[in-house]
Amino acid sequence: MIDFDEERAAIMEFDGGMSREAAEKAARADRGLRPYQAIAVVAIKQNMARGIKRNILYMPTGSGKTEAAAEIIKMASAKNKRVAFICHRIELVKQASERFFNLGIPHGVIQGDNSHTEWSSTIVASIQTVASRGIEDMDLFIVDEAHACAGSDSYKDLFAKFSHVPILGLTATPFSKGLGVIFDGLVIGATIRDLIDQGYLVDCDIYAPGEPDLSGVKIVAGDYQQDQLGEAVNKPELIGDIVTHWLKYGQNQQTICFATNILHSKSICDEFEKHNIPAGHIDAYTPADERKRIIDAFKAHRIRVLCNVSVLAEGFDVPAASVMILARPTRSLVRYIQMAGRVLRPFEGKERAVMLDHSGTAKRLGFPTDDLPLVLDDGKSAKSTVQEAKEKLPKVCMKCSFVKPVGVHQCPKCGFLPERKNEIETADGELVKLERKVKKELSTEEKWQFFAELKTYAAEKNYKSGWAANQFKQKTGVWPNHYRDVEPRYCTVTTRDWIKSRQIAYAKRKGQNDSSTNSF
Repeated sequence: MIDFDEERAAIMEFDGGMSREAAEKAARADRGLRPYQAIAVVAIKQNMARGIKRNILYMPTGSGKTEAAAEIIKMASAKNKRVAFICHRIELVKQASERFFNLGIPHGVIQGDNSHTEWSSTIVASIQTVASRGIEDMDLFIVDEAHACAGSDSYKDLFAKFSHVPILGLTATPFSKGLGVIFDGLVIGATIRDLIDQGYLVDCDIYAPGEPDLSGVKIVAGDYQQDQLGEAVNKPELIGDIVTHWLKYGQNQQTICFATNILHSKSICDEFEKHNIPAGHIDAYTPADERKRIIDAFKAHRIRVLCNVSVLAEGFDVPAASVMILARPTRSLVRYIQMAGRVLRPFEGKERAVMLDHSGTAKRLGFPTDDLPLVLDDGKSAKSTVQEAKEKLPKVCMKCSFVKPVGVHQCPKCGFLPERKNEIETADGELVKLERKVKKELSTEEKWQFFAELKTYAAEKNYKSGWAANQFKQKTGVWPNHYRDVEPRYCTVTTRDWIKSRQIAYAKRKGQNDSSTNSF
């Protein structure tokens, strides 16, 4: 384990009120870190010194999580400690290795046939190879894209074997169900609004489907009938012609398109090519040399639109990309933010990114550049956000009527091979610009005071821990990520009146819904 005892006094001094500027200066040590990266390094050391061995470092996509991790690796290596940097995809292993070489960190690699195991104090490894071959004793594990840990038996087995070793997870999306079961501490390096305000990221404009056609929905008790309303607004079609809207809003900028499946991605690529717009497609089966050729062409602007399903959602860093086409619906907040993060990096002449949402996802999940509640999920929620996949059924051969087993495409009886078709429908429709709902802006002091009072009220009423945060979000439009540790303070009449007004409004809405449910 890394021994932080030597720095415990300095860290406790930071706890006791060392100024942010002093802590930043001490942490940066002339290594070129950004201010928030330096503070994050201090906070991680602080948690470990307190005995919190399994920490998540949250920083948005494009904020330099790897640079902060590299600083920790250098500090550990200086004390002859062994560090393993674990990734869950081959591309991420390669990217991390290249980044570490550029940062002057010698290391070995454990990843399939690409392994070179001459011993180094730092190892970059894929979790798949580590799971199959094992790994030597380490003093620290750093996990890239740590949101993937929660659903992975390989990670769980590794952490169980090395239960005595500290773990640092890096992620821009710490929202995975059960992530709080694995990790104990959450370090917030910076929020996405912080980085936009400081110029490290750009904000985005979103064009999405306008209001749905509700002409056929019945009115019951003064409101839309719930079942019919759900059918009207929850359709699988992709709204609006993709190329037409790109020509209107994309303004010929470098664009990443996320499609529903491989065939859909290829068909979108073909459609752009038909309009003489250079486009390319890559997927998980694209050979490495071909993938490199296509990505290099995109970086050099020889390809304008790069289509894929999900392979570009993580670890793809091309700051010149400023437009994202979302041609696939998703209810996954993790996937949504990871995809959007590909176009939020600043670049010369790039003031804002553009998101063309043909799926209505932004209306369900909001703006990807809004701050979100940063709390690790403990896996105990009664309602799971993960739905079980529908059971696959055998299909009948269209030529000889033989019932084919599940997953068999070519008929084993007559040899007929049906042509695969792109089954994604496109409905007519116009994308319109989404506008954020603006809340009254409170000063930092007012926010601090308000959240402290909400904590007091929650304690009085024995409400759940998340109640105060949700009320804060209703009032301010953001989550209280910067005020999590404030001490409760006397709850004023003004705050109590505001809470009461919210409760009355909720009761009225509930009464209307109950009335609608009981109507004939």
